[in-house]
Parts: sequence; C-alpha cells; structure tokens
Amino acid sequence: MAPPESLPSEPTAPQLTSPELAPPELTHFRDGLPRMVDVTDKAATTRTATAEGWVRLPPEARAALEAGTNPKGDPLTVARLAGLSGSKRTADLITLCHPIPVTGAEVRVTLEDAGVRIVATVKTTAPTGVEMEALTAVTVAALNVYDMLKAASKAIEITGVRLLTKTGGKSGEYQAAATGD
Repeated sequence: MAPPESLPSEPTAPQLTSPELAPPELTHFRDGLPRMVDVTDKAATTRTATAEGWVRLPPEARAALEAGTNPKGDPLTVARLAGLSGSKRTADLITLCHPIPVTGAEVRVTLEDAGVRIVATVKTTAPTGVEMEALTAVTVAALNVYDMLKAASKAIEITGVRLLTKTGGKSGEYQAAATGD
C-alpha cells in the first residue's frame, strides 16, 4: 500500500516586492486567510448603535395590514420580537462578528406613508462595536414583515437598511446624513 500523500500547506497571500504595491493592512485577514480580530486587550466601553430599514408595501399588502385581515396575525408585533431576537443572534449570522453581550435593545416598527419603518437601538458594554447587532435587528424584523405579509403580495420590498448613529469605541460618534424618508 502506498503511503498517504502529504497534505498541502495552507495558501498564503502573494508577497509583493515594492512597498507602493503593498495591500492595505487588513484587520480580518492575515497571510491571505480570514481571521477574527483579537480584542482581548481592548477595554470594554459603553457603545450604542441605531439602525433603520423600510419595508415598502404594495397596495394589497398595505390593505391587509391596515384592515387587520392578515391570516398570519400582526406582522408589526412579530417583527418587533424577531428584531430583538436577531440582535442577540448576530454573531451566529455574521461570520467574523464577535459575540457580545447585548445589554439593551429596542425595536420600533411603525406603519408610515412610505411603508413599514423599523428602527432598532442596541446597547452593550464590550471591547467591540454594536453596529452589526442593530443592523441585524432591523434586517431580521424586515424579513419577518415580509414573511407575515407575503400571502397578500410577493412584491414587498426591503430597502434603506442603514446605520443611523453609533456612540463609543475608538472611532467615536457617527451620525448618518438625513434622507427624504
């Protein structure tokens, strides 16, 4: 019986000889391979993030929501709960995201002229940010609105998911520019 072939070594990024051609320092890749950034030595600080997103409703989906005739129940209440749950499960969904303690979360889901607006604020005291948790809360809530209303229309659109504000951490404060919605 022939001896087993040796396993190939892990690939590495190509080495560049000129400093002008060197790629930027990547935080989530080392030697061309993905990695989780080590935050062991970073101080835990209080951080908050608020994100928003929209679910645009065609007339038939909006009518079912407003009339309370949706056969699955109340999409807005389900979306609130789903967003809260999503904020706590972010590290399970975003590959290189650190699991952090979500110390507070609020998800507001309102029916407005432009559609269903979802705003999530998530808080933590941790060595890394909470923006992904807020964005995940909004996205999961929006997906649940779609799921709850898809019998009324498949033309529902999820749009405008974005970070509105963040506080804390090395990069400091962020405030998104206002939009027309």
